Amino acid sequence: MSNLTPKFLKEFFNLHKETSLFGKWITFNDIEKLFEKHKVVFVINQLGFSEQERPIYTLKIGSGKKKILLWSQMHGNESTGTKALFDLFNCFSNSTSEEFKTILKECTLLFIPMLNPDGAKAYTRVNANNVDLNRDAVDRVAKESKLLRTVLEEFNPQFCFNLHDQRTIFGVEGTKNPATISFLAPSEEETRALTEGRKQTMNVIVAMNDSLQQMIPNFVGRYTDEFYPTATGDNFQKLGYNTILIESGHYPNDYPREISREYTFYAILQGLHHIAISNDFTKYTAYFKIPNNEKIFFDVIHRNSATKKVEAYQYVDKIIDEQLVSKLEKVDEIDLKGKIGHNEIVFEGNII
Repeated sequence: MSNLTPKFLKEFFNLHKETSLFGKWITFNDIEKLFEKHKVVFVINQLGFSEQERPIYTLKIGSGKKKILLWSQMHGNESTGTKALFDLFNCFSNSTSEEFKTILKECTLLFIPMLNPDGAKAYTRVNANNVDLNRDAVDRVAKESKLLRTVLEEFNPQFCFNLHDQRTIFGVEGTKNPATISFLAPSEEETRALTEGRKQTMNVIVAMNDSLQQMIPNFVGRYTDEFYPTATGDNFQKLGYNTILIESGHYPNDYPREISREYTFYAILQGLHHIAISNDFTKYTAYFKIPNNEKIFFDVIHRNSATKKVEAYQYVDKIIDEQLVSKLEKVDEIDLKGKIGHNEIVFEGNII
């Protein structure tokens, strides 16, 4: 298994990072202006419209037989993958590196950088009609879900990358580290059987994890593979499209998700390169060595050393006057034993 070196990955991220995108609130207006500079090397098409008539675009590049479909922001308030994709677009538009040439020779890549522009504008998980697109793969009541399925069936990819953000509550099992990146090879049915498709998906994840472990050892987790009958990844996997879930999570003091953006970029690029150079996707067992995600964190924990009282708080993000505002709210949690705060405040005596 041949991995891109950390030096190579860091060099290209620093050189090609899309600096106009920053923070967690990324809307269609933020990315629309960026399409122009990529039209020379990408084929850019309007796929359709959202429920509120915002455009949804695809970007296509490459001439290879291995087809890969990647989409981001099907949850509107999960934008880390979107930022990483535009960093990647800059690489493809500007780099003459052999690694990128190899990917484009062996693969055809189709990107949907923002599937849910209405949810992105409102900074919500759901679309304008309160539909969770990631739980709409069966009924497909949302326009956005119909568009994604149409692209899937017409493009017929060998691999899919489903890009999400995960909450700050997740840590890496057996450590006191947040899960900065988590992976999942979705199950196809309730028994979570290891089908050939899942094994191939796991194989690509192993390559991505091996790469990240060289840079952020013990900050990578494995998302639960519980089967969700209406979920996008589970259903796409069931239909025969190998679907890799990437959950971009927290890194210490990285609430704007700029450091996790960087490692999301590394994971995607390593995954694409691995698919490009590989003809054997049968080795997968190292997937199960990736530690599980574990719900062990709160954003802030207050500890009173005198009274032994412990209180937990989480940031809640809201759009107020066209600004993203993060407000700490107390969590009603009975048992805080073993929990960790990303920030811990210890008091002695009574809190006034």
